Amino acid sequence: MADALNGRRVAILAADGVEQVELVKPREALREEGADIDLVSLKPGRIQAMNGDIEPADTFEVDRVVSEVGADDYDALVVPGGTVNPDNLRSDENAVGFVRDLVAAGKPVAAICHGPWILVEADVVRGRKVTSYPSLRTDIRNAGGTVVEEEVVTDQGITTSRNPDDLPAFCERIVREFAAR
Repeated sequence: MADALNGRRVAILAADGVEQVELVKPREALREEGADIDLVSLKPGRIQAMNGDIEPADTFEVDRVVSEVGADDYDALVVPGGTVNPDNLRSDENAVGFVRDLVAAGKPVAAICHGPWILVEADVVRGRKVTSYPSLRTDIRNAGGTVVEEEVVTDQGITTSRNPDDLPAFCERIVREFAAR
């Protein structure tokens, strides 16, 4: 599927506390297929990634600030996990609105591990099958989603996975889903 994403603009929405591998691996997979990717965050500068939520990893330069972007700027969205990252994101009305607007526009959205927390906050899991890290599953159910135990699931344009072990399947699926739309 080489170059399956040429001409596609993809946002990766992340903040301090992002799980590094969940940012890096999807970004690599999408770039290999030709996607133009922006790291979108809550503020300009750099964000601090983590390994296993507790060990500081690398920092990453922010390309765009979420308060200055909209659904029309991108063809697709990826939300990596890490416990702190999506907790920061779901507390920001611009980030929540950005996710909600992308889903409303019918653009593919993908979230892994704790990333679906912002999907819950944006009220976009209702009536969809979703998977996630186990600690989010009650939140998903309470928000009207159906929790499934699968390494990757796509329902109505939203793709989710459970944890870093699912990254190979997650990356393959998001490339396919983003190319199809």
